[in-house]
Amino acid sequence: MKDLTQCVVTPKVKTEGFESFGVATHRASTIVFDNAAAYASRGQRGHDGYSYGLYGTPTTRTLEAKLTALEQGAWTFLLPSGQAANTVGILPFVQAGDKVLIADTSYPPVRDFASRDLARFGIEVAYYDPVDTEDLARQVDNRTKIVWCESPGSTTMEIQDLPRIAEIAHHHGALVGCDNTWATPLNYKPLALGADMVTEALTKYVSGHSDLLMGSLTVKDESLIAPIRSTLGRFGIGVSPDDASLVLRGFETLGVRLKHSAAGAETLIEWIRKHPVVDQVLYPSLPSFPGHAIWKRDFLGSSGVFSVTFQPAAIPHVAVALDTLKTFAIGASWGGTRSLMAPMPIKHYRSATQWDGEDLILRVSVGLEDPDDLMTDIETFFADIADRSAQTETRKAG
Repeated sequence: MKDLTQCVVTPKVKTEGFESFGVATHRASTIVFDNAAAYASRGQRGHDGYSYGLYGTPTTRTLEAKLTALEQGAWTFLLPSGQAANTVGILPFVQAGDKVLIADTSYPPVRDFASRDLARFGIEVAYYDPVDTEDLARQVDNRTKIVWCESPGSTTMEIQDLPRIAEIAHHHGALVGCDNTWATPLNYKPLALGADMVTEALTKYVSGHSDLLMGSLTVKDESLIAPIRSTLGRFGIGVSPDDASLVLRGFETLGVRLKHSAAGAETLIEWIRKHPVVDQVLYPSLPSFPGHAIWKRDFLGSSGVFSVTFQPAAIPHVAVALDTLKTFAIGASWGGTRSLMAPMPIKHYRSATQWDGEDLILRVSVGLEDPDDLMTDIETFFADIADRSAQTETRKAG
């Protein structure tokens, strides 16, 4: 070979005997075939074969296999974000004239996608009370193709009776999808409880370091693989093997991170719920929480994400008091090493149910810091809210 040719033709080296814990990062768009016949028949390789980088590499397949095993499913697809996983969990199975039912407390971008895009495609979208299975039963019909769940519900943490929901949906021939990001596949198994599809925002707990975006969609039955795979191909959706390798690395510590975050959350909650500026803490493992009985029946554990509602007098001061935080950061998402707080509006994102509380909920994600440092931060934060509330009352009295 001439020098220029040797620059671009990579020699093959021996790999036998090289075993490591780390998963190799296989980067590829083009997949090379042994001969013309193999290339011509590449479409016959099936969903687990290799034909083009968009459809998977050994790196992404390794992550898919790990998720499939934990979710107790038939196959997993990787997508660029959790929201992408949600939308692709719906799109392949609906067409004009069909109906989709979505839990009223679903992730707001799911509502936005359904109300804007699905409606634009001629698909009827309706919302149901996530904790009232009779409401679902009244709305579901033979045109319903998807019943979408999220348990716990986004921000307000409603726990859904997934086995009963699946029973109702399947009776009418509808598929059931469930966003499982809060619990992760370690603490909740939607496919084992009747769901047909489960999504995860791997961006959060599974990757665990707040430095990438990725989602997963796992199906229970092999009959669902082809519609999703072909949709991903037509839309040109794939993920980076480099990001997949980072998710695989984070995955290995998911168990210990999740337990640490949940334990930290429970420690903080015991103090928070007794503070005078607080109305209530929304967290499914609390015995006083409305959905606690179903959570205890169906879930294997908790995560470190919970929500706090405040007394009316404290509401105007929550946002500005966030500036006192030193250990907690202010930001969207959750599930990383750092603890986060984010104020969330609610009422705009409810239509089948009514949120009777104030239109501000503080979402808290407990990370991996020492709980004592987090407690110090929260004490300062709440003290600032209390001081501002007292000053406001003094001005009103004067």
